[in-house]
Amino acid sequence: MFKTLVTMSLAAVLFGSVTTATMAQDAKPVKIGWAAWSDAEFVTKLAAKLIKDELGQEVELVQTDVAPLYQGVSRGDLDAMMMAWLPQTHADYFAKIKDKVETLGTVYDGAKLGWVVPKYIPEDAIGSIEDLKKADVQERLKGRIEGIDPGAGLTRLSEKAIKDYGLDDYKLQISSEAGMLTTVDRAMRSEGWFVATSWSPHWMFGKYELRYIDDPKKSLGEAEHVDVLARKGFKEDNPKVADFLSRMKLPLPDLESAMFNAQETSYDKAVEKYITDHPDQVKVWLGKDEG
Repeated sequence: MFKTLVTMSLAAVLFGSVTTATMAQDAKPVKIGWAAWSDAEFVTKLAAKLIKDELGQEVELVQTDVAPLYQGVSRGDLDAMMMAWLPQTHADYFAKIKDKVETLGTVYDGAKLGWVVPKYIPEDAIGSIEDLKKADVQERLKGRIEGIDPGAGLTRLSEKAIKDYGLDDYKLQISSEAGMLTTVDRAMRSEGWFVATSWSPHWMFGKYELRYIDDPKKSLGEAEHVDVLARKGFKEDNPKVADFLSRMKLPLPDLESAMFNAQETSYDKAVEKYITDHPDQVKVWLGKDEG
């Protein structure tokens, strides 16, 4: 009898320890990193709301630049990031840490990088990056290519494109997404000429009439996929959130529409609207469509 009581007490202690450890793990906020790009902001805030509201887990969002994001996930300082542009845009970052992270899934396919011009510029004037070498075009553009952040993969590839196409008389204006968009907005109002670095998905295509110009040398890459990366061990530590992130996938048109709505209202309102308007998608992400 005494032996049975001791065994039961020991089992209770062990079970209590395991339960406490599990509850402590669940109580710890999931740390998701993101860089200040409109697509990353939307999908990250969408994931955070669903993790909190549907999975009952707190989320801590950490905004930083791209390089620290990869480093943070690889070191375990961050649990995940949802904006790994592969195979080319973030190739350098990913190569350094690929053995220290796990890929959970792809958030969206068909992403692309490129240079854009307003549709009011005739295609026979600027139809390709090659056309930027024309003297009259260079004069109209003032030898400028409107760029974004210095650490962005698009910036690195744009610098490569300048060399590949021999655009020696052009300067890539290193700025930020916000800075580039301010320049675009100002030029569009006066129908001024510009060429800007851009990517899809982006809400700017919903607000402005823009078109990509051809890149025959493929210097800016081709179609990309945007993946979710997690620290090693995250799937074991937090299987329900890892499973959710692995299922989360947005069609590009839905994402661009939501991003434009976020600019017109707010990211929080756009996230709420997306969840309301796409109940079947959300069920799939949460694994509630089975059975």
